[in-house]
Amino acid sequence: MSQSKKEIQAYTGFEQGPIRPPSEARSLLIRVTRNCPWNRCTFCPVYKGSRFSLRPVEHVKKDIEVVSEYVDAIRKGAEKRGKIPSFQLKHLFGNLSAKDPAAYQAALHWAAGGMTSIFLQDANSLIMKPEDLIEVLRHLTGRFPWVDRITSYARSHTIAQISDAHLRQMRQAGLNRIHIGLESGSDAVLKLVKKGANSKTHIKAGLKVKKAGMELSEYIMPGLGGRKLSHQHATETAETLNQINPDFIRLRTLAIPSHVPLFQEHQAGTFEKCTDVEMAEEILIFLQNLEGITSKITSDHILNLFQEIDGTLPEDKPRMMAVLEEFLEMPPEKQTLYQIGRRLGFFQSLEDLASPNRRARAEKVRQELNITAENVDGTIEELMKRFI
Repeated sequence: MSQSKKEIQAYTGFEQGPIRPPSEARSLLIRVTRNCPWNRCTFCPVYKGSRFSLRPVEHVKKDIEVVSEYVDAIRKGAEKRGKIPSFQLKHLFGNLSAKDPAAYQAALHWAAGGMTSIFLQDANSLIMKPEDLIEVLRHLTGRFPWVDRITSYARSHTIAQISDAHLRQMRQAGLNRIHIGLESGSDAVLKLVKKGANSKTHIKAGLKVKKAGMELSEYIMPGLGGRKLSHQHATETAETLNQINPDFIRLRTLAIPSHVPLFQEHQAGTFEKCTDVEMAEEILIFLQNLEGITSKITSDHILNLFQEIDGTLPEDKPRMMAVLEEFLEMPPEKQTLYQIGRRLGFFQSLEDLASPNRRARAEKVRQELNITAENVDGTIEELMKRFI
C-alpha cells in the first residue's frame, strides 16, 4: 500500500479482529493487519469472504495511544484506591468511555486480566514491512513498558522470507512469542487442505523464530488428514516437530462447519472425517513418535476431547499417552458417555467419569437423544460446530 493511499484513509477508531489464541485470552489485542493474506485453507472458517489489508502504521499507533490513555487512568485510579476488583472497573471508570468505547472496553478487559501481555492481530502480522512492525513494537513498549509478553500469529511461509537480522530486531523491540498454525507436518495433508506451506518451510520458519530468541508455539490439528491420511499425518507431523523443538505444541481438533470448503468434500465423501476414537488413536501415534524434544504440549481448546493431555516432554510423555490408552481400552458405551459429557462440559477429564452426579447428567442426555456408539460422532459433530 503506497503512502499516498495511507494518507487519505481516515482514522475511524480503535479496532479489534475476530480471533486470538486461547492462551491470549487476557491479552490486550492490537490490530495491525485485517484478515488473512492467504485465506485459502479449506478447513478454516475465519476471514472467508473478507479482504486482507495492512493498517497504516499511524492508525495502529493511534490505537495504542488511545487505549494507553484509558489504561493510565485505570492505573492511577488503582493507585488511589488500592487493588480494584474487576467487577468494579466499569462502574468506576464508565465516564471515560465517550472518546472511543471500543478502546475503553479493551482497556477494561486488559486491566481485569492483569495487563501483562499483548497480542498483535490478525492472522499474519509479520507480513508487514519489518521496519513498520518494529516501529509498532517500539511504540507499544514505550507506552506499556511493564508487559511480559508481546505475541503474534504468523505464517511459516512469511517467516521463512524474513531475514534473521530483522527477526532479531523484532525480538529486541519486544516481540517474544510467535504462534504458527503448522496444522500438519505431512506434505500430503498440507497440500490436501491448501495450507500454502510444506514441511520444509515449517521447519525453516520454526528454526528461524527460535534462532531469533523468540518463544515458538506450534498448533497441530488432529484429524486433518481424514481417515485416509491419519497415520501419515500423525507420524510426519511428529517428525517435523522433532526437527523444530518448539516451546509449545498446542492441539486443536478438526471440526468442519458448513461454511468451509472442506465441508463440501466431507459431504461428497472425498474427505472421510475421523471418529473421536480414531482421532484418539491418531494422537497416541503422534505422541509415540515425538522424540528428542523438550516441548510443552497443551490441549487448551474447547474442541479437544482430552484436556488432560498437558505436560512437558520427555518426562510427561508416558502420563499423556496413558490418558489415550485408557480411553481406547474402554467399552464403546463408556467411550460414548465420555464423549457426550466432555462435549457438553460435564466432564473435564476421564477421572470425571467416576463422579456419580456428572455421569448421571451425561447419561440423561444420552437417553433423551438416544445416542449410541453408532451415532455418537454425528451428534458430536453438530455440537462442535457451536464452538467454532
